[in-house]
Amino acid sequence: MPRRKDIWRCGIIDAPVDRVLSSGLSTAHVHWLPEEPRFHFLADPFPWRHAGQLHLFAEAYDYRRRHGTIDLLTLDAAFQVVERRPCLAEPWHLSYPTVFEAEGAVWMLPEAHRSGGLHLYRLRSGPQDWVREVDIRLDAVPVDATPLYYEGRWWLFYSPADRRETRMGHLHVAWADRITGPWLPHPGNPVRIDRASSRPGGTAVLIGGRIMLPTQDCTATYGGALRPLWIDRLDEAGFAATAGQALDPPASAGRYRDGFHTLSSGGGVTLIDVKHIDRSLAGLWLEVTRRFR
Repeated sequence: MPRRKDIWRCGIIDAPVDRVLSSGLSTAHVHWLPEEPRFHFLADPFPWRHAGQLHLFAEAYDYRRRHGTIDLLTLDAAFQVVERRPCLAEPWHLSYPTVFEAEGAVWMLPEAHRSGGLHLYRLRSGPQDWVREVDIRLDAVPVDATPLYYEGRWWLFYSPADRRETRMGHLHVAWADRITGPWLPHPGNPVRIDRASSRPGGTAVLIGGRIMLPTQDCTATYGGALRPLWIDRLDEAGFAATAGQALDPPASAGRYRDGFHTLSSGGGVTLIDVKHIDRSLAGLWLEVTRRFR
C-alpha cells in the first residue's frame, strides 16, 4: 500500500522558453500558484492566450479520488488567479492538456491512456467548452502526446503506455497532413530508447532552427528531472537527437525540489511544475481509509 504521494506545484515565468533556457532556469523569477489543499495538486500546466487574457490548463488531482480532471485558471496581468473552474472531465483519468491553434480552430490533446486511446478536443464557445472531435489512431496507446507543426506537416511525439519500461524510456513519432489525421507511425519507432530523455514533458518548439522537445528524466523516479531533447533530424526516414543537461528547479521552489516534469510555453510565457514527495503517515492512512471505505 503506497505511502508516498507526489505533490506538484505550478509556476509561471514571464518570458518565452528560449530566453528561459539561455538565461538559466535556476535563477528565473517564478510566479508560483498557491499551494493546493493537502493531498491535492495541480500539474502539467499549459498556457493559452486569447484576446490578451492568459489562461492556464492543468491536471487537477485529489488523492482521495485518484482521478485526474482538467481545470481552467484565468490569470490577470500580475499572474494572479482571477477565476478557476473545471474544464474537462471524462470517466477516465485526464492530464497533460496541451492546447494549441491549428487549421482555424483551437484544440486540446490531453493524456488519456486509461481510456485505451488518444482523443482530440475542439474548442466551441469558450475556454471551458470542449467537444471531442476525433480519436487518433497510432501504433500504440500513447502517453503525453505532444504535437508540433514542422516543415508543412504535423508531428506527434509520445511514449507507449503498454508497460512501465516504454512509458518511462521509449519515444515514438508519427506524422499527419492534418491535425485530425490520419496519422502514420514512424518506421523507426521507437526512435529513441533512453529513460533519461524520451518521455515528452512539455511544448515542442523551434529554437535557433532546431526542435527542442522537453523530456522527462525518469532514471531515479517518475518526473525526477527535465532535459531538453534537441532534434537535429526529423523526417519520414530518420530521426536524430541529442539530450541536453538536466534542468535545475528554480531556487524559489523551496521544498518542491524532488522532481520537475513539465516545461510548456506559449503566449510569451513559460510554465513549469515541480514536485514534493509526501511520505507522511497521513498519506498511508489516506490509502487505508480509501481502500476500506
